[in-house]
Amino acid sequence: MRLNRTSLAAGVVLALLMTGLVPLGSIWIGPFAAEAQNLGQRAVMGAVVDANSTPVAGATVFLRDLKSKNIRSFTSVEHGRFRFAQVNMAEDHELWAEKDGRKSAVKSISSWDARKEIEVDLKLK
Repeated sequence: MRLNRTSLAAGVVLALLMTGLVPLGSIWIGPFAAEAQNLGQRAVMGAVVDANSTPVAGATVFLRDLKSKNIRSFTSVEHGRFRFAQVNMAEDHELWAEKDGRKSAVKSISSWDARKEIEVDLKLK
């Protein structure tokens, strides 16, 4: 029999209650903090710049959800700025920019990162 975290935690709680070491009223039954911390949405924003750190308007910025493989895109505006709203915090993502055959390095955005807003600059090579 294979145990997951939830069934293992339930077994520990039951054992503590049965021994009388922990009174019933002191047990909170609900999601564990580690499982619940990354629920919700975040914003991913930043700027696209060239090799001289000059902002690049008109670059296409891509955001790929690594689980679903869905890709969203945004065209950078004045000062090279871009913004993706409502990015699922429970999924890992990749972010990169392209323009005129030049491409930036791919940046990773981890589901373990608890920030609600992530600022990333993408440098075209």
